[in-house]
Amino acid sequence: MRLFRRRVSPIKLALLGGALFLVVLVVLQRDVNTQQQETWLRDLVEKRDQVLVMVKGAVNNLGFQIGAPLAPDAEQQPPTQDVRCPSGFYSRAELGPVLERPPQDPQGYGADGKVFQKDQMSEAEEKEKAEGLTRHCFNQFASDRISLSRSLGEDTRPPECLEQKFRRCPPLPTTSVIIVFHNEAWSTLLRTVYSVLHTSPASLLTEIIMVDDAKHLHSKLDEFVRQLKIVRVLRQRERKGLITARLLGASEARGEILTFLDAHCECFHGWLEPLLARIVEEPTAVVSPDIASIDMNTFRFNKPVATSHAFNRGSFDWGLSFGWETIPEDAKKKRLDETYPVKTPTFAGGLFSISQEYFQHIGTYDDKMEIWGGENVEMSFRVWQCGGQLEIIPCSVVGHVFRSKSPHTFPKGTEVITRNQVRLAEVWMDEYKHIFYRRNKNAGNMAAQHKFGDISERLRLRDTLQCKNFTWFLTNIYPEVFVPDLHPKQFGAIQNTGSHTCLDAGENNKGGKPVIMYGCHNMGGNQFFEYTAYKELRHNIADELCLNVNPDAIHLEPCQRKGKGTAVSPQQQWEMTEEKLWRNPTSGQCLELKDNKVKLEQCNKENVYQHWDWS
Repeated sequence: MRLFRRRVSPIKLALLGGALFLVVLVVLQRDVNTQQQETWLRDLVEKRDQVLVMVKGAVNNLGFQIGAPLAPDAEQQPPTQDVRCPSGFYSRAELGPVLERPPQDPQGYGADGKVFQKDQMSEAEEKEKAEGLTRHCFNQFASDRISLSRSLGEDTRPPECLEQKFRRCPPLPTTSVIIVFHNEAWSTLLRTVYSVLHTSPASLLTEIIMVDDAKHLHSKLDEFVRQLKIVRVLRQRERKGLITARLLGASEARGEILTFLDAHCECFHGWLEPLLARIVEEPTAVVSPDIASIDMNTFRFNKPVATSHAFNRGSFDWGLSFGWETIPEDAKKKRLDETYPVKTPTFAGGLFSISQEYFQHIGTYDDKMEIWGGENVEMSFRVWQCGGQLEIIPCSVVGHVFRSKSPHTFPKGTEVITRNQVRLAEVWMDEYKHIFYRRNKNAGNMAAQHKFGDISERLRLRDTLQCKNFTWFLTNIYPEVFVPDLHPKQFGAIQNTGSHTCLDAGENNKGGKPVIMYGCHNMGGNQFFEYTAYKELRHNIADELCLNVNPDAIHLEPCQRKGKGTAVSPQQQWEMTEEKLWRNPTSGQCLELKDNKVKLEQCNKENVYQHWDWS
């Protein structure tokens, strides 16, 4: 039966039918020759040759003869390409920049993104350099002598980035680039603008919007940008900060995509197209470039390496500060090459692209936040919990001048940062907000006294968008993060009864340094410790550090218990006795302040320098 279920071609059918017909004719002829011929049978035999010719002609022409092409019907026109959705990929010419880069001097200062170097400097130049460092916290002297249109040399991104093509349909969307600045150096600000113009396709860049946060470079800047045509300046009459300034820029933007940049950036080859292409694929994606470092002293651009792979993604600590961490191995395995995005739990927030429509849908920024600080972590939680995603696009590279500290003052002091953090904790973190409040006493007091403004609109937004809770975020988006005990046994400062001073991490202790003793201030910070259900004494404001037994003294070291598949180290376990001595079970010795050092000694309940209490 399978034979008859096969499809039989018309040619085979014709050959089979013709053969059967010939057999019938031969049989008929034999019968005619041996029997008395009847009239109808004799007529059929006489016409045999005519039938044979007809059958052979049909068989020979069936499927083998090439005929003339059919003429189109008068009413039917050939299909035409939809001009709104052309086929193929964008050509290099179609993605040509807004402004061609002028010829470069290969020996010029900082040419091709190299180090600024000046061997001999006069006394006046040394003074100028020092003043620039004080004013902007980077080497303004170097920046001022580097071309505003400096080239960054050859495109050194991985081969798959260089070979990446972008489909014409659906088309890449247009974008408005928004740059907010406050007391920015002229050279870094304008180099950012020129960098965008030299590297962005003219067909995709609608405009560059510069937002001046409080009357800076007024007439000089207006006159300069007038020649650039697609660049315009908006101004806030008084300093309101980054958040309000970005909202002003977004409200005036005409592009389909909003692209935010800081005022001290340089864009690498082909930076814009991968960001826009990813939003076409996934409209709810908020995408950041791979941020390269521009050295604050030499202005060397840390160019990508063709053989390298994406390494970093965003993180946060329980003090609600943003940080960087290596991409987990399982996440690396899901990426076939560098054209694949990197999912990131949080983003730096200074450089990113987002659909204008989705920006509005997701709630823009919390406009009750003030000046700067916390808005990137708030947006990170909100995007993930409300159905979006945060990604880093490795084929998009933008350099950024990273400074060791901010040169800007805050009109209301750094209290505004704490207030912003309390707002995000109250809206998005559910019961986990108390982990933050234990680490920041000021934030905890502010929350208890409801001194963080009205959050009813943000809570309504969370309800309207049917956002998931923070447990979902920790479980599904950031399962690698260590989550401290929601209800630790004890927490706060640990005071020595004999000296009336407290255990202190000391400055810049990232692990490997001994703890010190310092006057108790009850402000958390370096003196914050938690006693966990696993008998650890954790100092975990930013890094997860544990009180660790070392031969010479007691150090802070990275905690060995980091989550699933890890366990507490014996050197990091502590028990408090009834006499309030901290005892290490493995050694059987107790914590003692001796000769201004914290050490392990034989336990002695009579020694007040072995007595500790929670302050």
